[in-house]
Amino acid sequence: MQTNEVKSYSAGSFQPVVDKCDGCDRIVEENSTNYCKTYVNPAAKWRLGICNFATHAKPEIKVVKVRINPLKAAKRASSSRRG
Repeated sequence: MQTNEVKSYSAGSFQPVVDKCDGCDRIVEENSTNYCKTYVNPAAKWRLGICNFATHAKPEIKVVKVRINPLKAAKRASSSRRG
């Protein structure tokens, strides 16, 4: 027999969301306060950068060009042919 438990976010351990959480799909409003339904302390998720639960923010992908010395590249290519 299953019982349906109702979560009360304002009851204790859940902390209100921070400004960076605005626009996230995981926000639940209870007693005119917004809470994250996935994580207990949303401020801690934003401490080191982007929250991994955020549905409204995507991480930036940086493309780094690596310069290769053409002489070294030619030497590597010729040594692999000798093989």
